Amino acid sequence: MKTKQRVSDLRTMSADQLQDELVKLKKEQFNLRFQKATGQLENVARVKEVRRDIARIKTTAAEKAAGSSKA
Repeated sequence: MKTKQRVSDLRTMSADQLQDELVKLKKEQFNLRFQKATGQLENVARVKEVRRDIARIKTTAAEKAAGSSKA
């Protein structure tokens, strides 16, 4: 259920807000990979969550871009 709300939240964001969120998640993904490589990663499930959140944002941004080009 959290996913549906997350997607609806993303759809209400502007393109700039989506881009900012994407940058934030990419930084977090880098930090998680770095922690994993050094053996300091405690929450391994967070890697998968961040990867999926990035995909959600990219999908929503693509939908918005396709919608704005048709209008």
